[in-house]
Amino acid sequence: MTQITDAHHHAPSAAVSKGQLFTVSAPSGAGKTSLVQALLGEEHQLRVSVSHTTRPQRLGETDGVNYHFVDRETFLRNKAAGEFIEDAEVFGNLYGTSRLQIEALQTEGFDVILEIDWQGAQQMRRVAPETCAIFILPPSKEALAQRLYGRGQDDEETINRRMAEAVSELSHHAEADYLVLNKDFGTALADLRAIIRAQRLKRDRQTIALEATIAGLLGD
Repeated sequence: MTQITDAHHHAPSAAVSKGQLFTVSAPSGAGKTSLVQALLGEEHQLRVSVSHTTRPQRLGETDGVNYHFVDRETFLRNKAAGEFIEDAEVFGNLYGTSRLQIEALQTEGFDVILEIDWQGAQQMRRVAPETCAIFILPPSKEALAQRLYGRGQDDEETINRRMAEAVSELSHHAEADYLVLNKDFGTALADLRAIIRAQRLKRDRQTIALEATIAGLLGD
């Protein structure tokens, strides 16, 4: 099991109930990874689920941190064993989320964020209807193309394929609970933070967290 933690990250209070699930989806290049990483640096009760993938490991990536990198045979064997709560094929590569990792983090009271494509988000809503789905929108197709070229991770053929797929992916924005426009990074991050905060303040969550306070207010 992989957890993102450090000396400043404390376990949540025992009064907090089972953690919530969030999915963040977007077309490639919309900035969801950068936004999620920035959010994790601020939200100590939030953990990211590290996906398994068959895609090649990129320069600068760390196995077990960015992804669990496995071969196709291992991935399919794990899938057959029911180890993934969701999985999808994207650009010929397989991606999946560990069921045990999600359950362990939730049981500890942490909210869990899954950075997955629209297919995975659909599956999560089916198996866990309470999942909060967030979709990141780029400001324009031109900006999306500039970001894909600017990050220097893919060749022109791959970028052209990603751009062609972007329209199809963007059509699934209507399936999300929240839309965040990533035109200005700081504003988009603030919007994400507001969504997380709003979900935590829902009545069912607060009733558990504030049980003693509410009991005292209603008592004689």
